[in-house]
Amino acid sequence: MGYVDLEIPPELVPQIIEMLSVAKDSGKVKKGVNEATKAIERKTAQLIVLAGDVTPEEVVIHIPMLCKEKNIPYAFVPTKKDLGMAVGIAVGTSAVAVENAGGATEKLQDIIKKLPKPQK
Repeated sequence: MGYVDLEIPPELVPQIIEMLSVAKDSGKVKKGVNEATKAIERKTAQLIVLAGDVTPEEVVIHIPMLCKEKNIPYAFVPTKKDLGMAVGIAVGTSAVAVENAGGATEKLQDIIKKLPKPQK
């Protein structure tokens, strides 16, 4: 996909999913493109996670650019279904913003350290 501009190491994906799962229970996550976009603009997001299978890609194409602008780390997981399940919703979602990782704060910091740096 054209908007997927970071190569996320495959071993990091399960860690991201697990961190989201803990964060949704003990912290604060925003689900959906609109909520994620607002979290970026307000600079309340600690990490944005996008699905790699969003169509049409225009739905999420603005998010990596916004993240770079606001210096907010972002990552990709393979599917909307993975992302939806990780945050406890039965349907897929295109984007999730972690505002507070709660019990997964250390895991979040660890993931952020391992993420590839986006090209400006």
